[in-house]
Amino acid sequence: MSQNQMEIMKRSIVTPKIHVERTLVLIKPDVLHKAEEIEEIILHSGFHIVQKLKVHLCPEKCSDFYAEQYGKMFFPSLTAYMSSGPIIALELARHDAINFWRRVMGPSNSLKAKETHPESIRAICGTDDLRNAVHGSYCLTSAEREIRFMFPEAPIEPMPTGQVALDYLKLFVNPMLLSGLIDLCKKKPSDPYVCYPYFRIWLAEWLLKHNTNRPKMNDEAVYH
Repeated sequence: MSQNQMEIMKRSIVTPKIHVERTLVLIKPDVLHKAEEIEEIILHSGFHIVQKLKVHLCPEKCSDFYAEQYGKMFFPSLTAYMSSGPIIALELARHDAINFWRRVMGPSNSLKAKETHPESIRAICGTDDLRNAVHGSYCLTSAEREIRFMFPEAPIEPMPTGQVALDYLKLFVNPMLLSGLIDLCKKKPSDPYVCYPYFRIWLAEWLLKHNTNRPKMNDEAVYH
């Protein structure tokens, strides 16, 4: 193949778009003691925690947050429950974040989730259709509204796509991943039958431990 043909082929290659969404997650009052376990599931599911806040909402603020549910029979119980203690709000980002998070958390009724989606967060941590452990944004519009509600001072900037995203991965992600792979090569087991699952688990735990971009959160709740 000539040099000219190679150049034509290079120009014809389209850089794939990396479309990243953001969604809002709430860890509800009665499972706050399981927040660390839930966050580990979140990170192992490929999400990046962009922002994190512990907050205790008053009933009026809860009513504003769940305004789309106003008029439904469960609305008073929902706002009373969600204002009964502190919650943790998380802004998450990843490809197809909204739909993927809804699959990770499972059906809204925890009892149904235990039957149909036993590995979901609501099946593991939830109790019923009200105390179902976590909340997730329903769509892009609700995600933007809910993120702005919980993090009003933080502007929602467009997530990088295309070459910008690739440059970000090259500068910030790949070096850390390379360090993890080097350490993994030094510690790999000799038994070939356990290599593959061992590699995945070990590397995932290494990345969680050495991720310098994890958000920091004040342990004191903010009361609204």
